[in-house]
Amino acid sequence: MALLSFLDREHSIAPAQYSRWLVPPAALAIHLSIGQAYAFSVFNLPLSKVIGGAAASPDDWKLSTLGWIFSIAIVFLGLSAAIWGAWLERVGPRKAMFVSACCFGGGFLIGALGISTHQLWLLLLGYGVLGGIGLGLGYISPVSTLIKWFPDRPGMATGLAIMGFGGGAMVASPLSVALMSHFRDSRTHGLTETFVTMGIGYFLFMMIGVFLVRLPAASAAPAGSAAGRPLAHTTEQRSASATSTAASRQASLRQVPVNEAWRTPQFWLLWLALFCNVTAGIGVLGQASAMIQEVFTGRITAAAAAGFVGLLSLCNMAGRFIWSTTSDKIGRKPTYMIFFALGALLYFAVPTIGVRNVGVFVALYAVILSMYGGGFATIPAYLRDLFGTVQVGAIHGRILTAWSAAGLAGPILVNYIREYQISHGVAKAASYNTTMYIMASLLIVGFIANALVRPLPVGSAQRAGTPVAA
Repeated sequence: MALLSFLDREHSIAPAQYSRWLVPPAALAIHLSIGQAYAFSVFNLPLSKVIGGAAASPDDWKLSTLGWIFSIAIVFLGLSAAIWGAWLERVGPRKAMFVSACCFGGGFLIGALGISTHQLWLLLLGYGVLGGIGLGLGYISPVSTLIKWFPDRPGMATGLAIMGFGGGAMVASPLSVALMSHFRDSRTHGLTETFVTMGIGYFLFMMIGVFLVRLPAASAAPAGSAAGRPLAHTTEQRSASATSTAASRQASLRQVPVNEAWRTPQFWLLWLALFCNVTAGIGVLGQASAMIQEVFTGRITAAAAAGFVGLLSLCNMAGRFIWSTTSDKIGRKPTYMIFFALGALLYFAVPTIGVRNVGVFVALYAVILSMYGGGFATIPAYLRDLFGTVQVGAIHGRILTAWSAAGLAGPILVNYIREYQISHGVAKAASYNTTMYIMASLLIVGFIANALVRPLPVGSAQRAGTPVAA
């Protein structure tokens, strides 16, 4: 359709003198919206009382059942990123971001229908499946684009894009509580109206990113490669390209297509490392609101718990930029070593000293979530250093299947171990302790996987300028 021709790749190429600093706001418009997924736990307790109202009735959904909504959304995030990553590289970020906005906003609307009719399958289909596809396409679209704009600082670039996803809950958590409070009446929690409002609102906000995003004119050949034209259109960009790091020079030696990259041991070691890091954090995020209310029963209100979710979102967001930028200085591998070693110690500390004091509990999880977010923001640059830039978006999409697997494993560990322990007489306040020890053990496994990652032999990778398979 001519009306939608502006979505085509050729219509999103940046003109001469276009500032690359106009691209990060487009990424933030998308990621701040889809980052709402991290605040979904705010809905869990109200969703468990849709019929009962003040207290759950026998016909209401269980918390462990509701945990599948978030899990399915994360599963389809990873699957859609893996399946359509190569399509994104072909059609460009603008079209992918538009489809993401339609899926994410539409997922809320179908979810609202599921709530109003109390049909869980509609909620799972809407927010979980359709919304999850929107999450995946929206997540990877700005990342590969910013890596192309910032060849000199890939860690910072991916941090700029991905920190918005971590910060989305900081906006969505209080917004969700405020909307439910506004629409609540004597019979309902205002969930249906809240979902409709957020679906429309997020679609419109994501369209800002669709209109703003641009591709660099030289994106056909990666900057810094033997065959590539200079990326920069301005003096600032030429200067930045001249100061590329050692990792950038190393990455310029190889351009590995996605179908080769995912067959290497390096890819699967990083997959395992990302899986361990994500599993250790995502289970907490999925039940953050309910967890702090149960650990500190009677001391934490629903509003305070929403504040806790918002704080975790802030730390998640800040960690994505701080840690990914730090990785430009100290390297990706040492950065991941810190995530796993320090993270394991902090998880071991939660059941011992964290549960005794609200402030300590919050502080421990604030640091943990900063490294959780940092892992997401650093992995695209890690992949770029190993495999090059030409198909980094598609490779990134493939490795995000680790997020899909973690989206199942993390919430299952938190929800079902909690439920099992409570059914066997363990107090709610202590029902998360075993899970924390398991999370710490997972981080030790991630530490080992990251330690085994080695650079690809140059001879085994395609030289820059060699045609890359689609």
